[in-house]
Amino acid sequence: MMRFLPWAYLIAAFVFIYLPVGVLVLFSFQEGSLPVPPFNGPSLQWYQTILGDEDLMAALRNSILVAFGSSAVAVALGFLAAYGLARHVLPGSALIRGLLIAPLTVSYLIVGLGLLIVLTRSGFGVSLWTAAIGHVVINLPLAFAIIYASMGAQQQNAERAARDLGASEPKVIVLVTIPMLLPSIAAAFFLSVTLSWDEFIISFLLTRFDVTLPVEIWSLLRSGLSPQLNAIGSFVFLISVAVVLLLELTIFRKGRQ
Repeated sequence: MMRFLPWAYLIAAFVFIYLPVGVLVLFSFQEGSLPVPPFNGPSLQWYQTILGDEDLMAALRNSILVAFGSSAVAVALGFLAAYGLARHVLPGSALIRGLLIAPLTVSYLIVGLGLLIVLTRSGFGVSLWTAAIGHVVINLPLAFAIIYASMGAQQQNAERAARDLGASEPKVIVLVTIPMLLPSIAAAFFLSVTLSWDEFIISFLLTRFDVTLPVEIWSLLRSGLSPQLNAIGSFVFLISVAVVLLLELTIFRKGRQ
């Protein structure tokens, strides 16, 4: 009996985590206009509706643009900060690391309000660009923490060997450091994409007309629940799952090997 308890706990955990998502996906195929039992379907009419909705598709494109662009900048800056602190002795390096990671403990609402004040007082206004800046601010500490934690003695020894063989510092970084840290860099990048993709508060505060998908979904929620919302949620969820599976079958598996 005891040997079945771990499986029972595991099944209960998966049910707890994925039951809401399963219900969301199920009622995205609801034929009626209300996402409530009994289930009537299946039907693809709501997927056709969202694919034909210009506002939703524009918000989807904006989310993709902001998520990938801000994540690329955050990972690049996080890598440079991690490399500098891991490979060079700097005065107050412990304090610098703490300051870089500290934004992780700050509420996104506080970060968003601070950015809104600074950017508007500086004359930038609010737009997709300012939303992307906000996403860089919240994702840079995470990217730094992931990459810095992966910079161990193995990579440092390989870098020293490359320098002994005559490689310049840029070549060491491009040909040795980055390839060895590629799984961590990829993990930091795609985790940043995921967080940016779902982020609402900063996007809501720092955009006006060109909004991201979470802000557009919130606007639709103001008029009540509908299978259209379930369909866009399921669409985003399935894209996320496909990306995770693709990464697991390519980058992360190669990194473990």
